[in-house]
Amino acid sequence: MVKISKEAALAYHESGRPGKIEVKPTKPYRTQTDLSLAYSPGVAFPCLEIQDNPDDAYKYTDKGNLVAVISNGTAVLGLGDIGALSGKPVMEGKGLLFKIYGGIDVFDIEVAEKDPEKFCEAVEKIAPTFGGINLEDIKAPECFYIEERLKRTLDIPVMHDDQHGTAIISAAGLKNALEVNGKDISKVRIVVNGAGAAAISCTKLYMALGARKENILMLDSKGVITSDRPNLTEQKAFFATDRRDVHTLAEAVNGADVFVGLSKGNVLTQDMVKTMAKDPVIFALANPVPEISYEDAMAARPDVLMSTGRTDYPNQINNVIGFPYIFRGALDVHATAINEEMKMAAVHAIADLAKQPVPDVVNDVYKVNNLHFGRDYFIPKPVDPRLISEVSAAVARAAIESGVARKQITDWQAYKQSLSVLLGQETKLTQKLYATAAAHPQRVVFAEAIHPTMLKAAVQAKAEGICYPVLLGNEETIGKLADSLDLNLDGIEIVNLRHPREQERRERYARILTQKRQREGYTYQEANDKMFERNYFGMMMVETGEADAFITGLYTKYSNTIKVAKEVIGIRDEFKHFGTMHIINSPKGTLYIGDTLVNANPDTETLVDIAKLSATAVRFFNEKPNIAMISHSNFGSDTSEGSKKVKYAVEKMQQSYPDLAIDGEMQIHFALDNELRDEQYPFTRLKGLNVNTLIFPNLTSARSSYKLLQALDADVEIIGPIQMGLNKPIHFTDFGSSVRDVVNITAVAVIDAYVDKIKNRLNGVLK
Repeated sequence: MVKISKEAALAYHESGRPGKIEVKPTKPYRTQTDLSLAYSPGVAFPCLEIQDNPDDAYKYTDKGNLVAVISNGTAVLGLGDIGALSGKPVMEGKGLLFKIYGGIDVFDIEVAEKDPEKFCEAVEKIAPTFGGINLEDIKAPECFYIEERLKRTLDIPVMHDDQHGTAIISAAGLKNALEVNGKDISKVRIVVNGAGAAAISCTKLYMALGARKENILMLDSKGVITSDRPNLTEQKAFFATDRRDVHTLAEAVNGADVFVGLSKGNVLTQDMVKTMAKDPVIFALANPVPEISYEDAMAARPDVLMSTGRTDYPNQINNVIGFPYIFRGALDVHATAINEEMKMAAVHAIADLAKQPVPDVVNDVYKVNNLHFGRDYFIPKPVDPRLISEVSAAVARAAIESGVARKQITDWQAYKQSLSVLLGQETKLTQKLYATAAAHPQRVVFAEAIHPTMLKAAVQAKAEGICYPVLLGNEETIGKLADSLDLNLDGIEIVNLRHPREQERRERYARILTQKRQREGYTYQEANDKMFERNYFGMMMVETGEADAFITGLYTKYSNTIKVAKEVIGIRDEFKHFGTMHIINSPKGTLYIGDTLVNANPDTETLVDIAKLSATAVRFFNEKPNIAMISHSNFGSDTSEGSKKVKYAVEKMQQSYPDLAIDGEMQIHFALDNELRDEQYPFTRLKGLNVNTLIFPNLTSARSSYKLLQALDADVEIIGPIQMGLNKPIHFTDFGSSVRDVVNITAVAVIDAYVDKIKNRLNGVLK
């Protein structure tokens, strides 16, 4: 775990704009008309609509996506009662987590009031602003009264995350840990060390899962809570035991199946752990120092199933796995409460998610290859992108079924997809690609199956239903790699192109290629030798129709791959060049950039081909191309050779395609700023249009542009490179491509292959 210094933490919060969150407008505000709509006089109309129908506040304001994080600072993290103002950095941090994990807006509100009655009155008076209330860092027992009262008096979701967030995540973890060690929750003996808000809520939720009260011992700072102890709070009295033979932690854990620590560090010793039952479950959740360290617990009992609150050990109990998604689901159905049914739905959704195959992005973050359900992984990781769709949907469904939802959801698949789009995990374009490919899966050859990324992508593409993968490589080598990555290759074809059984196919491919290129100096022997290379063999599979598409590029240099593609597949008759395109999906829209891979220093004729290819590619994605040809100058303001070649390319395109929205040469900020471009250059063919396609003057500028955007903006999704202009669906990847990148390209290749088949059928009918 990285050690955080005081200096680094203070600099983080102070540097640039102080604090961690800000408010951003979501509507246009540049013109006087915009401002008149936003405020006076236009704002009066939604006000009156809301007066007539209060639920319209969800329609015309941010209420349905706005949560208040409210605290009085009486129990801040491990700092205790430090006051409302001192706790503000924590509340801002909670707001940050709401936004990045749930897409939820937050106002943090610090109330300088310790009296529970007056605190509740303050919250009740500001509640109309919000769609939900997240109570935070309020000490027990006051927190119990405050939450219960606000749940009674308010008609929006209220949750004290310190209680229920920890309870939900730990309950999901306990459910799965007991499944791993084969124990029945109704029979296990549970020791809970700590009797604060989190401990009380956790233990009640364990009981809702089936734990029996008589099998639970709870301890506070004075030891085991027994029924003969005077002056117990209502919450502690509920868990007081009638047993008189246990008083200390050591006595309590002797023979226990489960230890849950919500107390302080280093109170559970190795000797105590050694006395626990077989396959003990230990949740040491004190933070940053747990009740017992992971190392000490494992050394004392190698059979232990262990969780902590820390990121640097397996099975972290982290509230961020729960609260953003619980509120997300509640907000999306305009719920009036977060009830027990919704909390239990979250428990089961989180627990079930840990049993599903782990996304590559999670493995990449944690630098592992084989996370799978078991002792070291029975709780999903906080970075798992599926949490928002699975947990939020489960909570929303439970809200509807339990009768606390004002809004209904009928298309659950569409709702889950909208959640993925919300956080930029998937764009509508990506969803459309996957859906289209899954409707028409094709045989796709993966050239470099011995590359972990390529192999994972092939398996995932099959799981997504978008293709029938064919892996090129040695069966034994691929099998060993798959085992090491915990990948299931069932139903996936492997072709060992070097095996003697492939000799006839290699020779047949060599004859075809020789005949095709014999006027270019090809001999049969040379062609036969090339068939021992993955790219030649795989592309010939596509050329002969024995496969539909081909993916390569993780190992191979572009120059070599491009050469092979030209020789084996060839360029379409209507073009003299081929190229590639990258698609940039950002919160501001989709941009298509060409050429990003093939033509290093294109002349005018090459730029014309790139523009034509790009227009065709954009139409392939069912969009109308609005093309800007980019340069360092605007419309003839510079007469250098670099500018002139772009200018001449534009002239040729405009002459040949009078209805195509294409113009230039222009600087990139004029291309992307409609108002500025139209004001300065009202003659442009792009007037009034949003440019969606950019053609750069050379490969360096094209590649640098999308790489820069990718590096600067985490919300930008890049799809590509997408091949343009070859006779068959041959697609390339980048050596830095992720599994998701390769799967995205596979979806494009599948659609490309399907469209090719449709065209060929139509051509056959016409002929």
